[in-house]
Amino acid sequence: MGLEPVLAKELTQLGANDVKIGRRMVSFTGNKELMYRANFQLHTAIRVLKPIRHFKAQSADDVYEEIKKIDWTTYLDDDKTFAVDSVVFSEEFRHSKFVSYKVKDAIVDQFREKTGKRPNISVANPDLRLNMHIAEDQCTLSLDSSGESLHRRGYRQESVEAPLNEVLAAGMILLSGWKGDTDFIDPMCGSGTILIEAALIAKNMAPGLFRKEYAFEKWPDFDADLFDEIYNDESQEREFQHHIYGYDVDIKAVNTAILNVKAAGLTNFITVKQQDFKDFTQPDNKSIMITNPPYGERISTPDLLGTYKMIGERLKHEFKGNDAWILSYREECFEQIGLKPSIKIPLYNGSLECEFRRYQMFDGKLKDFRHDGGIVKTDEEKKQMAQKHRFKKEREFKQRLEETEQNEEGDIRSFTFHHHELGERKMRDDRRDREERDSRKERKDRKDRDDRKFRRDRKDRFDRSDKNPRPGRGKGFDKKNRRFDDDED
Repeated sequence: MGLEPVLAKELTQLGANDVKIGRRMVSFTGNKELMYRANFQLHTAIRVLKPIRHFKAQSADDVYEEIKKIDWTTYLDDDKTFAVDSVVFSEEFRHSKFVSYKVKDAIVDQFREKTGKRPNISVANPDLRLNMHIAEDQCTLSLDSSGESLHRRGYRQESVEAPLNEVLAAGMILLSGWKGDTDFIDPMCGSGTILIEAALIAKNMAPGLFRKEYAFEKWPDFDADLFDEIYNDESQEREFQHHIYGYDVDIKAVNTAILNVKAAGLTNFITVKQQDFKDFTQPDNKSIMITNPPYGERISTPDLLGTYKMIGERLKHEFKGNDAWILSYREECFEQIGLKPSIKIPLYNGSLECEFRRYQMFDGKLKDFRHDGGIVKTDEEKKQMAQKHRFKKEREFKQRLEETEQNEEGDIRSFTFHHHELGERKMRDDRRDREERDSRKERKDRKDRDDRKFRRDRKDRFDRSDKNPRPGRGKGFDKKNRRFDDDED
């Protein structure tokens, strides 16, 4: 969520037709080649679904009957395997797995009635992946052409705590407008995700280069020659004349980033070193900085607010004449930076509603910067920031209660509120927490009832015996054979 316009722009540049932005999705039309290219070349897509049937349903029986109307011999043989994923937003359909089983039952029953045999289920590695989407009574059944989520590029050999999603990293870079025209810096690079995604964008390399396979390669109409032509086409790749630098205070993170960069074959363009951000100095060349500091959520840090204050000081004194983009979750963290952002973009990092802020660093006063022709916001950015309801009225992104000191024993008496407003805010937060707990309990009770109904209605069990072992993971990627050097056959 938040990257829909970026994905729409990518699709338009790819040659897609009828591009329309929805909630957490973008729809488009195109031929088989475009579907292959969408999976292979898009930086900000999670998966590419091909709708095969739209219908209305008021009950699970309606879903069963509609799915059974489809001639499944067009897509499956009885010796093949399949899997069904469901996404449900409906008062009538409250259990996604129950919907999945209804779809599965309809397909299996059709085969049994026609041939006396049935295709099996394979959760790990099916021949056909199906996606069922229900919004109230509107149902869409699609073929999943991607298989494993497209954010799993294939170059990540090792990871660190709370790694950044590759699609989010690419989206942040595309939002910044950077296309390889300056040096690039991430001073808190972790496992190197932002660095590698930046190199792929700078060189216009397809992020799918490192993938082992796509679901569409198992479809009956798969055109291997067409996909090989797409896979081996390097005509759109470009030269990158600048350099990408990554730093991290944690030597383990540095070593992990170096390993991942090497696996992606990008060591000529990316340099990773151990360095604390507090030791950051003015770069020699024009640069852009994009970074994702810790928020104090999944990654703890001894002095969270002090870290952000240090970031602001380093940017102010050692990044003059350049732009810095920072993704974070806490309002008080941004406040500690002490600099005025030129734009704020809401983005989700997992379940956290974060903000992606740009800071333009220049000498002197803002008035003088503008007088000399400096642009704080482009016309498009002004238009975005002027949009009503850009931020939800009751946003998750909010300011925490002021952190207070605790004594060494953690005595509860050491907590104090510094003024009346904080006390009122705590009462509001406590009330909201109670309401959320009650709502969770109600949802859990409803889910338990649906689980019991599902167990009564379920007739068949999944056959999970055909799980395949995970492919080997190597240190260098052989593009021709789509494998890492030390993969076993």
